[in-house]
Amino acid sequence: MQADQRKGEPYGADTQIQEVINDPVFGDYGRMIFPVDSGYYSGDTLGNLRLAWYSNINPDMTVEIANYMKSHAEAGETIFYDIYTDEEIAADPAKGNTGLFFFKGSPGEKFAVCNAGGGFAYVGAMHDSFPHALELSKKGYNAFALIYRPGARTACEDLARAISFIFEHAQELEVDTECYSLWGGSAGARMAAWLGSYGPAGFGGDDLPQPGTVIMQYTGHSDYSENDPPTYVCVGESDGIANWRTMEARVNALNRLGIDTEFHSYPGLGHGFGLGHGTAAEGWFDEAVAFWEKQMEETISR
Repeated sequence: MQADQRKGEPYGADTQIQEVINDPVFGDYGRMIFPVDSGYYSGDTLGNLRLAWYSNINPDMTVEIANYMKSHAEAGETIFYDIYTDEEIAADPAKGNTGLFFFKGSPGEKFAVCNAGGGFAYVGAMHDSFPHALELSKKGYNAFALIYRPGARTACEDLARAISFIFEHAQELEVDTECYSLWGGSAGARMAAWLGSYGPAGFGGDDLPQPGTVIMQYTGHSDYSENDPPTYVCVGESDGIANWRTMEARVNALNRLGIDTEFHSYPGLGHGFGLGHGTAAEGWFDEAVAFWEKQMEETISR
């Protein structure tokens, strides 16, 4: 047993990334726990994983996520769902690199879909969506982390398909589909915002309600509609990729339309801070959950 592993846990900071990918318990989807295109990450162990364009990667969280996945898979739980059929994947093999990792909360509770960034070149899930989904599940919410195809349009099509899949299988998944939320960082935030503005049908999905809340981190997205859902935004003021003033301007535009928003910017903080533990953004996640819960309450009162 490695010195840095907790007693009884299979993985530690010194565990090889390839060991996790190739663990038989994960079957074919083990390769999607980390970026499918290995050119976008570096490091060979869970403890020294680095992802392109991301900061503040927490090795303890990486280890916790890997152990969570293994323990739940070994218990016979389904932690990964394909969103496309075998026939669709045969026709377009790129769709074989998509799917939903499921971090189950309380049966019958509402759901969220978390979308990692990666410049629409890769999916940085281990830092930018798995942690969010895991923490949401700890609060009782049913959280999914989407692995999508690179490219803005295809990514949005995959998110639309994922939402359609969840609605179609809501009973099996034991989720409440009312006032669902979409979360995203960087490119993933653009996806969440676009689906918030135009709904799943706007990107080839089923004719379904728009999300009840959109949670966005660090993106220069400026597009919006008068029908956008309530939106929570956070970004670092030293972000060299996503200008915080651009995000603030979009929030102000939504406010002028009477859409509920919340905006936070953090001095000295750069791009890709994820959950923000130990940074100026500490606590943003709980604020975002509270914002979503506020929308749930207002949905009930209407």
